[in-house]
Amino acid sequence: MLRRAVLLVLLAGPAAFGQTRPGPTLDTLLTALRNAPNEDAAAALEAQIRVQWVEAASPALRLLLVRGLREVGDGQPGDAVDSFDAALDLDPDLIEAWRGRAQARSRLGDMAGAVRDIQEVLRREPRSFAALQDLSRMAEARADWRGALAAHQKLLEIDPHSPGGQARLRDLKRRALGDDT
Repeated sequence: MLRRAVLLVLLAGPAAFGQTRPGPTLDTLLTALRNAPNEDAAAALEAQIRVQWVEAASPALRLLLVRGLREVGDGQPGDAVDSFDAALDLDPDLIEAWRGRAQARSRLGDMAGAVRDIQEVLRREPRSFAALQDLSRMAEARADWRGALAAHQKLLEIDPHSPGGQARLRDLKRRALGDDT
């Protein structure tokens, strides 16, 4: 149900939020995210930023993104890679296509390819908190606790109130460093 709502929002764009005039810029939203007072405010800002990243795509590219996300969710990561590849053929700077392909590759067990794709996201948009979350989870899946911690710390520089972020930081510190904080 939630996934369908997200897909509808992605396809509808600003009209889904009742916006008829331009909203805040990405830079403004990322600054607000860094200064968010709590996790609830951060979560709302994260959602707005993700919508802007997707809206950077043309309607046709958004359809490819949505199809790829649906395929990942439906357990068809190979098909999802194809959808994200098609999107990247049309727009190699579309960070959400790189990120989506990374998720699909991860599901296929191609962790090296997934990490390369996340690195492409971060090369194009170093403030991508979502890519840093993904990178941290990928390192964690390999039991690379120091790598997971480093990516998570970079995430918290951008998004200090990332939902669940402080608890995850404590857990990663404990695992990586033996720290009980």
